[in-house]
Amino acid sequence: MKRGCVLIVDDEPEIRRLVQEILEDENYQAVVAASAGAARTALSKYRPDLVLLDIWMPDCDGITLLKEWINGGGAIPPVVMISGHGTIETAVEAIRIGASDFIEKPLSTARLLGVVEQTLRRAPGGRLADVQLRPTLIGRSQEMAVLRAEIGHVGALDAPVLISGERGSGRSLAARLVHSQGIGHNGPVIAVNVAAVAKEALMAQLFGVEQNGQIIPGCLEQARSGSVVLEEITGMGAEAQDMFRGALERNWFRRHGGEQFVSIDCRILVTTSRDLESEVAAGRFDEDLWNRLSLLSLYVPALREHRQDIPELIAYFQRRVVDVERFTHRRFSTAALNMLRNYAWPGNVAELKAVVQRLLLVRKRGDVSEAEVRETLQRQKRLASVALPEALYNMPLREARDRFERAYLLYHLERAEGNIGELARIAELERTHLYRKLKGLGIGLRRDKGK
Repeated sequence: MKRGCVLIVDDEPEIRRLVQEILEDENYQAVVAASAGAARTALSKYRPDLVLLDIWMPDCDGITLLKEWINGGGAIPPVVMISGHGTIETAVEAIRIGASDFIEKPLSTARLLGVVEQTLRRAPGGRLADVQLRPTLIGRSQEMAVLRAEIGHVGALDAPVLISGERGSGRSLAARLVHSQGIGHNGPVIAVNVAAVAKEALMAQLFGVEQNGQIIPGCLEQARSGSVVLEEITGMGAEAQDMFRGALERNWFRRHGGEQFVSIDCRILVTTSRDLESEVAAGRFDEDLWNRLSLLSLYVPALREHRQDIPELIAYFQRRVVDVERFTHRRFSTAALNMLRNYAWPGNVAELKAVVQRLLLVRKRGDVSEAEVRETLQRQKRLASVALPEALYNMPLREARDRFERAYLLYHLERAEGNIGELARIAELERTHLYRKLKGLGIGLRRDKGK
């Protein structure tokens, strides 16, 4: 029996062949795609358990394809990026967007197999992932002690829990810890990133589908006697909020297209990186639903609020990447540790993990130096330095992207006086692709001087 199906997306024939042979030798089913177009077809045809996606491809880069899949609304498998030399920063950015991990070229067999095995173990069900891992809260600070005590308190109670905190701070980990403390700790825990699911698909994700006698259960049904974790709950649209609130009030729901009543027999845990009370005041979130979800609440502190835990976190991440992913062990110098401890960490614990991974990957021997840390952190800052209007951060990713692209193209179209050839040159887009994008964004053309 095959251990799982892996889709390999890379435009280099030798890489595709090598990775396919390695995985098939380990009893995985390995299918390949040489372009983004072929990858879209293979994703639909084979429904893989994992995708290995190259960042640089001729027809569409891997980051763009990853965003397309995440914003597409359907359930997608975990995606691991394949990063060429000099593109680690892009790979780290891909993890922030939604990739599970990255592998750097030239490929290491041990690293490849370690990432594939660990990613499949973490998320065997794709987006509706059974994430029954052994959660661990690292740190001896007062902030972590308070969080542990609060988790122990709310975990024993049978009520929804609202978990707030900045992105990357460990809200999903806190949710798994709450689950592990509750009466349903032996049951499944199913996680859904609400903000990553299109509105029309979210109903099916939550409540399931019943059609022509076939039943596809949603997460509320899959998590029977366990817990459902709804990540970034503010991404839930008004219609879904209304249906979800009604289901919680009645303690039952109907599958889409079905007539049968399905009782809710799971604990509801929700996470948010926004101030949910402010969202209610602004009319973007249902007040009654908020009242039901916030009966119990937890706050996960940002990493800068418990800097004293950074050395212990570094040691923990180092053990993981050395033992599990076969990286070479490297000692962090005192100066390097001090620099890491004093960094602001806008991406919190998730960013720290990525930095540790990069520092262990870049050089194979010798201590991690202060200069090496400085260079890595400067790259992190450059990634975060792209300025966007504050309002865009309060929109779903797809809407923010469309708003930016529309404003960008209208600005340069005006400067080019309607000359499509000039606009294509400025935007560095092939004209056919540019026409499709303009049409999709609702931008009409008065004239075309670029014949």
